[in-house]
This record gives sequence, C-alpha cells and structure tokens, in this order.
Amino acid sequence: MNYFGWKRKLSSRKLWAATAGIVTGLAMVFGLDENTISAVAGAVVSVASVVAYIMAEGKVDAESVKNAAEGVQNE
Repeated sequence: MNYFGWKRKLSSRKLWAATAGIVTGLAMVFGLDENTISAVAGAVVSVASVVAYIMAEGKVDAESVKNAAEGVQNE
C-alpha cells in the first residue's frame, strides 16, 4: 500500500471545513432544522479539532523521542 500522507491530510483544517460544509449542505437538502444543522456542523468541527491536536502532539512527541535517541547514540 502506498503512503499518501494520510496523517497529514486527516489533520488538515481545510479537509474538516470542507467536510462540515458538505454535511451542512446535505442536512439542508434533507430539510433538517437549523438547530440540528448547527449541532452537526459543530460536532464535525469539534471532532476535527481534537483529531488535529492529537495528531500534531503525536508528531511532536515522536520527534522528541527521535532526538533523544540520537542524543543517546552520539554519547
């Protein structure tokens, strides 16, 4: 399987904003009320924020471990 940078793509704010837009548009097409649409869009954005934060922190932690391992090897 080829690596397409899925971690980077899933942490993209643009992707999640587009997803919220699509979900909101579909909700309007199916006639959901404004409160439901707002709740769904808010949930999508909230989940996206958490996912992006977790992925970013994981990347920072991985880099820190890599630097620590290189420091130990150089001693």
